[in-house]
Amino acid sequence: MTAKTSDFWILIVDDDVHHRAMVRANLEQFGYRTLEVSNGRDAIETARREHPNLIIMDMRLPECDGITAMREIRAFDPQVPMLMMTGYGTIETAVQAIKTGAYDYLLKPVDVNDLQSAVENGLHFGELKGTASAEHAEASLFPGIVWKSPLIEEILKTVSAVAPSDASVLITGESGTGKELVADAIQRLSRRAGKPFIKVNCAALHEQLLESELFGHEKGAFTGALEQRKGRFELADTGTLFLDEIGDMAGTTQAKILRVLQSGTFERLGGTQTIEVDVRVIAATNKDLKQAIEKGAFRKDLFYRLSVVPIHLPALRERRDEIPLLAEHFLRRFAVKNKKPMRRISAEALRIMVNYNWPGNVRELENAVERAVILGLGDSITPDVLPAHIRGDASRSPFSTTPDQPTPVAADTGEPLTLLEQAERDLIIQAMIACGGNRTKAAEQLGMSRRSLYTKLKRYGLETQRDKDGDEGE
Repeated sequence: MTAKTSDFWILIVDDDVHHRAMVRANLEQFGYRTLEVSNGRDAIETARREHPNLIIMDMRLPECDGITAMREIRAFDPQVPMLMMTGYGTIETAVQAIKTGAYDYLLKPVDVNDLQSAVENGLHFGELKGTASAEHAEASLFPGIVWKSPLIEEILKTVSAVAPSDASVLITGESGTGKELVADAIQRLSRRAGKPFIKVNCAALHEQLLESELFGHEKGAFTGALEQRKGRFELADTGTLFLDEIGDMAGTTQAKILRVLQSGTFERLGGTQTIEVDVRVIAATNKDLKQAIEKGAFRKDLFYRLSVVPIHLPALRERRDEIPLLAEHFLRRFAVKNKKPMRRISAEALRIMVNYNWPGNVRELENAVERAVILGLGDSITPDVLPAHIRGDASRSPFSTTPDQPTPVAADTGEPLTLLEQAERDLIIQAMIACGGNRTKAAEQLGMSRRSLYTKLKRYGLETQRDKDGDEGE
């Protein structure tokens, strides 16, 4: 069941009684229930006793400051989202707050729109509508992974299921889709967490150097081998080895990897001693290994050894509904990193991002947002600070808009749509056009039920006369 705002309790911690009252009044107007205290020590005790769903805390507090209070609360409730408030003169301390575990910060006096957006992000972890607060525990298992689409939801379920085992995992997907983040999550949730986690980029080294890197070498094994050296398999013993871009590996190295997977043994280059290791292997590639097998460039037996559990990451263009969430996530991170008071993405900039195809996937989006934060002025990312090629490609989309177009409003309330709602509206338009108006197919493409799609069509003023007449057929 979808949670209502009234299901959530928010603890407000601020020694400024007037500012605290303003925050409380706005939160209650949004429908949330509130608790409030005026110092850090009371915040710790109230959090321990009441278990709020979210905490909004000032940095400067009597008795103990916000950072200290946050650390103590984290010790007994590591999953509660915490939103820090700070003045313009102390933005630097927000960096410390983020590192300590705050998911975001607000500048005082708090802007009402920023407050609502930040609270929704904290409580719902990017969901456009309310979700139960129990989902925070699941989201906290995958730091760095921001998702909304059912595609990623299913992938993370697979990650959670396979992580406790010792099965080999093959992660496939285009460059920049987040394969290493998934490997990190598998390691973090495995019984080998805390044990060595060694990463090797197989495309970065030619054959002999890669074999030396993986298996080690004895002194004199080749020119320049002046001493014995352990390889990555030895260093990863009892832990996990992540082989990135394994599709670029030479055939002789593939054979040696296969032997380790089958027997857990190998010899260093130039050596005769057989070394036994206990290593779990996670591999990743942006290549089509089945096609490589047909061409004789990759061993079929190694493929099946590696892909006991295959995980494929979709390209960003296949999950456009996550672009606004990812962009805002990167905006918050880089605004703190670069000490800039940038808080928003303009509607037009967000539409350009949603319409662009992102051949470099999440990594390209991350780089574009960081560039925009660095070059941007004021508190918003605007189209002019996005790379020219992104603006150019997006402008050719039939769904792009111009800055002088009015902001769409909700048909049921008449209120302007939020940036995320505008982006969702654009995605629905794209899906309906692509599916020729077939709501069943559009709903499948968008990863939602047909009833949910009909509700959104009505809210966003996209329903047809047939819908209004009560005919929901195709």
